[in-house]
Amino acid sequence: MNLLLRSLFAASLLALPAAAQKPEVTVYTYSGFASKWGPGPKLKAAFEENCGCTLTFVGVDDGVALLTRLRLEGTATKADVVVGLDQNLTVEAAATGLFAPHGIDTNSLALPVAWDDATFVPFDYGAFAVVYDTKALPTPPKSLKELVEGDPKQKIVIQDPRTSTPGLGLLLWVKAVYGDAAPEAWSKLRGRILTTTKSWGDAYSLFTKGEAPMVLSYTTSPAYHLIEEKTDRYAAAIFSEGHYPQIEVAAATKTSKQAALSKQFLAFLLSDKAQGILPTTNWMYPVTASAPQPDAFKTLPKPEKTLLLPADQVAKNRKAWTDEWLKALAQ
Repeated sequence: MNLLLRSLFAASLLALPAAAQKPEVTVYTYSGFASKWGPGPKLKAAFEENCGCTLTFVGVDDGVALLTRLRLEGTATKADVVVGLDQNLTVEAAATGLFAPHGIDTNSLALPVAWDDATFVPFDYGAFAVVYDTKALPTPPKSLKELVEGDPKQKIVIQDPRTSTPGLGLLLWVKAVYGDAAPEAWSKLRGRILTTTKSWGDAYSLFTKGEAPMVLSYTTSPAYHLIEEKTDRYAAAIFSEGHYPQIEVAAATKTSKQAALSKQFLAFLLSDKAQGILPTTNWMYPVTASAPQPDAFKTLPKPEKTLLLPADQVAKNRKAWTDEWLKALAQ
């Protein structure tokens, strides 16, 4: 080893402890958020510019599976921050006792519904919708009733409410419209369901491969195709009964050894920097009024009516309503 190589080798050894000493913030989220095409990589780069830390994402299938994992891990969880639960799960998540108050000013939030929660910080939102392929389905359903009672040959891909927050969202959407008649509605819809997937990503992949002309997604999903693929082939159907929203939230854990950095990351999610990343990576609306939005978002249809069941009612009945769904689809 010559003198130059010896010097480089010694310098690299000296550099290792400094890198190793950087605090690490571990963020549990769903796989799509952490993927290379999701917001995770850009948020990581932007946050690490100023935090003096390493941000590490750990992805699981989807939001409901995320809560299940946290329950299994309990206080032994390695998560400092959890990103990707939604408003339908906050009561159950809070009941685990794993989360700390955020202490963040949320007055800048511009959500379609009132928000007052000391633990969970919203970071984006959208409305569930049936997204359809205009070439394969020129005449889409105009209501949930038309979807439920429509031609069984025109299939839809949906997600499992036991693992996926969109799947849970559809379950609650049907419950909000049909009430006690929801089992009969699911029985009628059963013939139109091509398959039920564990995650939104699995379902949307089948849809874009042409396996079905419809998929349960969001009113904002067509923006991806408008911006990235320069096509208006895919559109969201607006239903006359109204749409069920999704407000995605983040929270820090009580057991985190990086409490200050965890809170810093939660505040970062509400910054214009982070909010500007989310619309074209997670394809949802930002939650702050000052956040920039792509022009394509201004062309998207917006539901005239928002349907929302109280979170405590969802927490109390989620298992029973999921069992009801399982029984109806199994018949």
